[in-house]
Amino acid sequence: MRNPLQEQLLKAGLAKKQQVDAAARAQERQRDGKAPAADKIDADKLLAERAERDRALAAERNAKAREQELRAQILQIIETHKVAIKGDLPYRFPHGGKIREILVDERLRKQLASGALVVVEHDSGYALLPRNAADMIYERGGIAVLDHGRSPSNTQNAEDDEYYKRFVVPDDLIW
Repeated sequence: MRNPLQEQLLKAGLAKKQQVDAAARAQERQRDGKAPAADKIDADKLLAERAERDRALAAERNAKAREQELRAQILQIIETHKVAIKGDLPYRFPHGGKIREILVDERLRKQLASGALVVVEHDSGYALLPRNAADMIYERGGIAVLDHGRSPSNTQNAEDDEYYKRFVVPDDLIW
């Protein structure tokens, strides 16, 4: 089963009969599918790398889909639970380093101050949501612009509160 090149190398004395026979056996093994183990290891390694890359891409795709799903849920919660903003009293709050303002009536102002209502950013403006809708948004990773009812998780505030308890403020003090 020698090919013409092997015959020529053998006649020219550049290869020995054992070398030609070994090369012929190797070619026969490759044709029969009995490739050396190194080739199989490389193929397995390539398959494993491809599978890992596919898993990583799928995980990234799933994470993006989950993020879009959560954003859609937040928008739906805002749309279904928002309270109509009406009134002529300005209610000012900080957002994005600036003081923003919405016009509310006295009832909405009291609810905002007590924490029963929460201000969230919606479209190009703001929306008012009841406390339970705001909690649903928090569960989905959303944030509110203004929430008087949510206690800050800062430990420094607790230390400050202890310090300022020493100073008594008169009840009749009006700011």
